[in-house]
Amino acid sequence: MSLKLQHSSASPFSLWAVPEITVAFLSFALHFVWEFIQVPTYAEMAVMPHWEGVKICTSATFGDVGFALTAFWTTAAASRSRYWILAPRIWQVAMFLAIGIGLTIGFEYYYTEVSERWNYSNLMPLVPPFGTGLSPLLQWIVIPLIVLSLSRRVVALDGQ
Repeated sequence: MSLKLQHSSASPFSLWAVPEITVAFLSFALHFVWEFIQVPTYAEMAVMPHWEGVKICTSATFGDVGFALTAFWTTAAASRSRYWILAPRIWQVAMFLAIGIGLTIGFEYYYTEVSERWNYSNLMPLVPPFGTGLSPLLQWIVIPLIVLSLSRRVVALDGQ
C-alpha cells in the first residue's frame, strides 16, 4: 500500500496525515473521558473540589498521551515506518499495547506504592502481582485499540 503525502494545490497537506498527530489527538480525547469515568475508583477523587479533580484528570490524560506516543514511536522504530498504523500486523498491535500496559503498571505502582501520590478506593479491583488497578489496565487495552482503529482510518483517508 502506498501513501501519497503530497497533495495537489487544491488540497493542501493536512496534519491528520501525520500518524503521531492523529494518535495524540484521539488518545487525548478518549483517555480524558476515561479519566473522569474512573474517578470513583480513586480515593478521595469523588469528593475533592471540582477544579482540582479536573486538573488531576487533565494531567493524567497528558501522561496517557505520552504513553501512547512512546508506544507508537517504539513500534514505529521496530517496524521501520511511522505508517505501520495503516496496516498493523498482530505483533505491532501487541507491541503497542504491551508498551502502554507496561508503562501503566510501572507508573501506577510508583504513584500508589512509592510516592503515594494517589490511592485506589475500595471500588477498584486490584490485579496481581503488583496490585495495579483493573481500571487503568482496561484503559490501556480498550482505548489504544480504538485509537489504532480510528487513526488508521483517519491517516489513510487524509493521505489519499
